[in-house]
Amino acid sequence: MREYDVVIIGAGLGGLECASILGRHGLKVAVLEKHFQLGGCLQSFRRSGALFDAGFHYVGGLDEGRPLHRLFKYFGLLDLPWVKLDSDCSDEIVLNGKSYPLAGDHQRFVEQLSKMFPTQTDNLKKYNEALSYVGEHIFDALRPESAAGFFQNEAFSSSAWEFLERTIADPVLRNVLSGSSLKLELKKETLPFYVFAQINNSFIEGSYRLQGGGETLVNRLVKNVETMGVEVFTKSEVSRLEVAEGRIIAAHTTDGGVFAADHFISNIHPAASISLLGEDSGVRKAYRNRIMRLENTYGMFTVNIKLKPNTLPYLNKNIFIYTTDDVWQANKTAFETNTPVIDSLMVSFPPSQSGFAEVVDLLTPMPFSLVEKWSGTNVGRRDAEYEKIKEEWSEACICMAEKQMPGLRLAIDRVYTSTPLTYLNYTGTSQGTAYGIRKDFNNTMLTFLPPKTPVANYYLTGQNLNLHGILGTSMSSFITCSAILGFEKATEGLL
Repeated sequence: MREYDVVIIGAGLGGLECASILGRHGLKVAVLEKHFQLGGCLQSFRRSGALFDAGFHYVGGLDEGRPLHRLFKYFGLLDLPWVKLDSDCSDEIVLNGKSYPLAGDHQRFVEQLSKMFPTQTDNLKKYNEALSYVGEHIFDALRPESAAGFFQNEAFSSSAWEFLERTIADPVLRNVLSGSSLKLELKKETLPFYVFAQINNSFIEGSYRLQGGGETLVNRLVKNVETMGVEVFTKSEVSRLEVAEGRIIAAHTTDGGVFAADHFISNIHPAASISLLGEDSGVRKAYRNRIMRLENTYGMFTVNIKLKPNTLPYLNKNIFIYTTDDVWQANKTAFETNTPVIDSLMVSFPPSQSGFAEVVDLLTPMPFSLVEKWSGTNVGRRDAEYEKIKEEWSEACICMAEKQMPGLRLAIDRVYTSTPLTYLNYTGTSQGTAYGIRKDFNNTMLTFLPPKTPVANYYLTGQNLNLHGILGTSMSSFITCSAILGFEKATEGLL
């Protein structure tokens, strides 16, 4: 039996960041990862010599003084080879063949769109101010004087769609402002204003790619925590948590390992986290059922394209292409027709200074129901029907992308595809969800989860708690560690 102060289940971003916070304060920490590869959604993989990312493509809010800049400074990640996207157009939105720029700077954001929507200048300023206000107060979730009421404020219990409808009079502009929102799930009936505002605001505050992809970030985090004495174990899947007198006393792994600790943190999906607890854990059936029934956001179909050398120039922006008039109904249309209607085109930064791209990633929402029948089968061993679905979706995505990137098809060397089922297999995320649990402004107490569970020394962390993505996960790591260390100690060096 190995003994620690804290055992963390899952070596995704949230797990590694919690290890960094706790290790910095001298706690003896073990991180248990079931996969042979660390990083969770930040995993990178190689095919035919080309490097692709599983879920990490770019980040927002990395300009100096912005929230992610402060967080990454704390975690020692600022000196990685970050590349800033075009400040005049970091995201290009294409609606009915017409392009609209979303700038990576608040002032330029309003200026650029005002040229195309001159009657909406004042409304754009109001929109910009509302997003900025939410972004400026993100750390209120950590401060003792404001944390208690943070998740009860109006931004969480109000509708993102209703905010847009009341703020922006032009329906086309509403679609443009929502057009880069493959970074979150657009759903009129549930999406809270806070999630919409915080995510979109962060990308206005400086969008960046990372040379070397997600594995570069993961490798640095692992190196940093190991210098603190944190032990990271791969191929160590936790099979059950042993409970005695209302507390977890040990994590048992499938290879027979036993890891005892005073505290346990789970960075895996909350449903999977609770499943590790037996009936003798003292967790009430009502709580268990509540967690198990939480809805997940959709997953992604991804086309990873390796390009022939020196064929397509690198684009220092992302392109979001829609074949429907209503951005907010695009997901519903795609799921009803089982065909892609959105195409997010990401061009990874070239490994050299050639000026040409090496890989292109195309992403589009895909319903898990389309591939669910193959659950339990192994990657690479699925039947012709599954492969046909992937081929059809891949062709549709490439056709959409080629209209914005002429010559793409001729430049293709190799094509690799993945579905939400692939994502589930490699990252363990429930139903291959891209953004974790669906947040609902109608029921914030149910869908915004606290880190503490009914088991006294068992905590949750990761994107499922309050806000998804790099920014949200990083914030959640501090919220979780504050439950163990206390606010002041956990945030020392950050606030």
